[in-house]
Amino acid sequence: MKPMSEGVSKKAGEAFCEATGIMARLRGPGGCPWDREQTLDSIKPHTLEETYEVFDAIDRRAWADLRDELGDLLLQVLFYAQIAEDEGHFNIDDVVRGLSAKLIRRHPHIFADAVAETASDVVSTWDSVKQKEREGKPVKQDGLLGDVPRFVPALLEARKLGSKAAKTGFDWPDVHGLLDKVQEEIQEVREEIDAHKASADKSGVMRLEEEIGDLYFVMTNLSRHLHVDPEQALRKANAKFRRRFRAMEELAGDTFNTLPLEEKDDLWNKVKLTEKSI
Repeated sequence: MKPMSEGVSKKAGEAFCEATGIMARLRGPGGCPWDREQTLDSIKPHTLEETYEVFDAIDRRAWADLRDELGDLLLQVLFYAQIAEDEGHFNIDDVVRGLSAKLIRRHPHIFADAVAETASDVVSTWDSVKQKEREGKPVKQDGLLGDVPRFVPALLEARKLGSKAAKTGFDWPDVHGLLDKVQEEIQEVREEIDAHKASADKSGVMRLEEEIGDLYFVMTNLSRHLHVDPEQALRKANAKFRRRFRAMEELAGDTFNTLPLEEKDDLWNKVKLTEKSI
């Protein structure tokens, strides 16, 4: 096994132990009333919020913010582990040791004699080790897609479903077939919109929702084929829209809200041209 960086590990280990000790004190007798009242379920919303704050700091390349947000995300892990220890299930030592064992087990090309020269080789090795880990465990009754979590954001779930299905051979053979499918789904949305105009009942809204969902699903699979993270692609598009919209407001001044749509479109195009010329 290749040696690890002992200096860094020792320094980080000391800081980690200090953090776990602080968490234990906050949850212990005489600790913080708020921390002592929390449960696994009550802190879940905070975990999701902290995760997205990490994403935001990464997108902004705000290093000081990213450092702080990663600390906040680590706090969530410490919190869950301390609650689990308080309830007699496991402790943070079990979590860290389990992670270390998994990383070593799933990287035999680093910590053993396996060979993996490319990133693709690494993924194949990782999947092979995961498959061996599943051997002997109870077989799930909900099929090959059963281990794709339903509670993750929908874009991530769609990507994982498509990737899992692709490993069985059920996938579009190339990007061109997916592009054709995108056009097909757009046409179905158009047809449903036309039908919805004639029938504004609840079932019509549900059918339109279904068709738009199909379009999102295909677009997510297109992203997967192109090795693009759909979540990050959309976040970047959101950031671009924010930036351009703000530039439009600055160009128009106090009159922006009262401008007709045509003039707003002109401002939008002007901002786009300005960005491209930079």
